[in-house]
Amino acid sequence: MVRGRERERRGQGRQPESGASAGLAGVLCPSGVGHRVMFGLSVHPIWTRTLVRRWLHQEVLLWPFLKLLALGSVVALFCELGIYYAVILRCDWPPLQEPQGSSAPVLKALFLADTHLLGALRGHWFDKLRREWQMERAFQTASWLFQPDVVFVLGDLFDEGKWSSPEDFRDDVKRFQMMFRHSSSTELFVVVGNHDIGFHHEMDWYKLQRFEGVFNFTSAKVVTRKGINFVLVNSIALQGDGCSICSQVENDLQQLSLALNCSRQLDPSHSSENCKGKEIFPPSAPILLQHYPLYRVSDEECTGEDSASPEEKQLLFREKYDTLSLEASKKLLWWFCPRLILSGHTHSSCTVLHNGLLPEISVPSFNWRNRDNPSFLLASITATDFTLAKCFMPRESTVITIYLAAGVLAINLLLFHFHFWQWLMHYLIDKHKST
Repeated sequence: MVRGRERERRGQGRQPESGASAGLAGVLCPSGVGHRVMFGLSVHPIWTRTLVRRWLHQEVLLWPFLKLLALGSVVALFCELGIYYAVILRCDWPPLQEPQGSSAPVLKALFLADTHLLGALRGHWFDKLRREWQMERAFQTASWLFQPDVVFVLGDLFDEGKWSSPEDFRDDVKRFQMMFRHSSSTELFVVVGNHDIGFHHEMDWYKLQRFEGVFNFTSAKVVTRKGINFVLVNSIALQGDGCSICSQVENDLQQLSLALNCSRQLDPSHSSENCKGKEIFPPSAPILLQHYPLYRVSDEECTGEDSASPEEKQLLFREKYDTLSLEASKKLLWWFCPRLILSGHTHSSCTVLHNGLLPEISVPSFNWRNRDNPSFLLASITATDFTLAKCFMPRESTVITIYLAAGVLAINLLLFHFHFWQWLMHYLIDKHKST
């Protein structure tokens, strides 16, 4: 009886349910209170746990991502910007041993050669982008650090100048001018190379005049700065075969030689009548700048870390192709009696003494496509003296090594973050114990 009354009292507060709702409530929840409790436990904690799991999952992935991003940014900034400063800062203007009390003005000149900008016909787009970025960074860094008075580029500015259409040539020139932009206090002069207008049999007036018009270059030109004479020569035209371009270039060079010798009064046979009307230059021995080197048999005697490889040193040079002919070389030395000759073309460094006295330096290529360790020259020059310093740029192999090392470090950071190495160690230990 007591139990029956207790059951009746428990049932007084229950509300009648009908239809499907009553059936569902009877299956899922014994009472209305139980229904409310079960609803709170089944939805809100699961929703909260899901958010927590997602947040923890994102946290697990976010931190390694941020670490890799920071590592990649630091490595990229160093390899694409900082390394040029780190390497080029090792170089400086070479000091001159001028007599005490001398006040001769010093010209600071930078020399580079064989930039070989690819055109529309050859090379992969990424190769172009990469090489041009490297050369631009190297030149802009050197230009900002050293502030040269004058820059000379010794030929082969372009790789495809001899084939370029007018539109492609304009595009190549625009890219070159962008890469080698400079402050108003620095002048830039160029010498024509065989890749700019073609070898002798490919050269014509159109290609030559197109190049001359853009770069204010003439095939026989004297540039004078601070009492120092530089003779810029179109060495492609010194073939001695009487072609129309060759004849005019040789005639212009002879006239310049006469003017320089009159200014220096080297030849007593030059009467006042012969020198009348000639341009007057400072009375200093000139510096000869051209693309082809003067005649030499090979690079066998060349030394230095940026000289030709042992295999290349065994190769004999071909006259009028690898070097000027012996005859043309003798003419230039006779006409100008230079105190220094600077050339390019071989892509490797070499120092040669002509007649046992006159130094010629072949400037290596400025392009990483041609060599792993490009370089340029810094020169401190007066009217009577000069000193040179070679400045190396970052080795491409060094940059690649840094990127590879950073990649290995990044992979290891990920593996440590996800405890891979710990798992592998325990696995190997357990396997060893089981055996």
